[in-house]
Amino acid sequence: MHDVGGELTYRGLEPADVPAVLELLTASLAGGPTGRRSAGFFDWKHRANPFGSSPGLVAVAGDGRIAGVRLFLRWSWQAGGPAGREVRAVRPVDTATHPDFRGRGIFRRLTTDLLDRVAGDTELVFNTPNGTSLPGYLKMGWRELGRVPVALRVARPMSFARGARAALARRPGPAGPPRCELPTAADWFAAPDPRLADLLAERELADAADRRLRTARTAAYLAWRYGAAPGLDYRVATVERGGELVGLAFGRPRRRGPLAEFTLAELIVRPGDRAAAAKLLRAAAASGCDHAATHLAPGTEAAAAALRAGCLTAPRTGMVLAARTPTGPLPAERTLADWRFSLGDLEVF
Repeated sequence: MHDVGGELTYRGLEPADVPAVLELLTASLAGGPTGRRSAGFFDWKHRANPFGSSPGLVAVAGDGRIAGVRLFLRWSWQAGGPAGREVRAVRPVDTATHPDFRGRGIFRRLTTDLLDRVAGDTELVFNTPNGTSLPGYLKMGWRELGRVPVALRVARPMSFARGARAALARRPGPAGPPRCELPTAADWFAAPDPRLADLLAERELADAADRRLRTARTAAYLAWRYGAAPGLDYRVATVERGGELVGLAFGRPRRRGPLAEFTLAELIVRPGDRAAAAKLLRAAAASGCDHAATHLAPGTEAAAAALRAGCLTAPRTGMVLAARTPTGPLPAERTLADWRFSLGDLEVF
């Protein structure tokens, strides 16, 4: 039996802490999206991120054990319009408290201390808490902005119906990853298409007029987010026309209980090219899973092509967005409509 009544020390996360942190996260949150919390995944997520290394804090007990951990994933939004600028942000992720030390305010202390640490270089704090954690965030100054909806495109109606019934009955799904016929993003980035630069430049030029916050889709960001992610099995679909690359999408096959889902995280097409967007949406649905799921940001080519591609917004689905500034509440004028998301911006990884 450990004596847990001693004083806790709060300090920055150090490289030597990582094995103990991974053990604590696994005990508290299971294996995460890959099923296993490895040092390689941790380094990719928190050290190789092109937006910057993740700030982190730990609570250390008197006997040297890690009693709690908290990390903020760095992010960068681009605000368009005449006064376009970068909005530096962080996303709270990977937090856990050892069962022996619960009830001692560790979560709140780690969060508030980390907010103080990032206040000098961060403008926005955002995340997608679940129903269990949302009340705690609201008490600490976060504001609920609304639900980011998810659209579905059913590919195999009979299999989808059987899976949906099994999910309602809480029956477990098959073991192992779903089959997917699309090539891997890792292989695609191993020999990247030289035409990607032209597609991204054309897209960025058009997006600069959109005042909503968006993630800048650079080649380096896409390669990190989808090509280098250990164990997440992202796939790629492309559209070519006249020898040019006019569309690109990234997503991953995953189990949703008894259902096999293709989570379409990113879709990039030439400005106004609804035909390419529709083709990519259909390619995601035809990847081999029961259905494809994505977010159709209003005003985008994907949203305009959704009905044509067989996509419908699913009721009572999506992720709740909550946000604040490092120093206090989010300004009242900031709303969900100020963002133009892809599902990859909000997907938990």
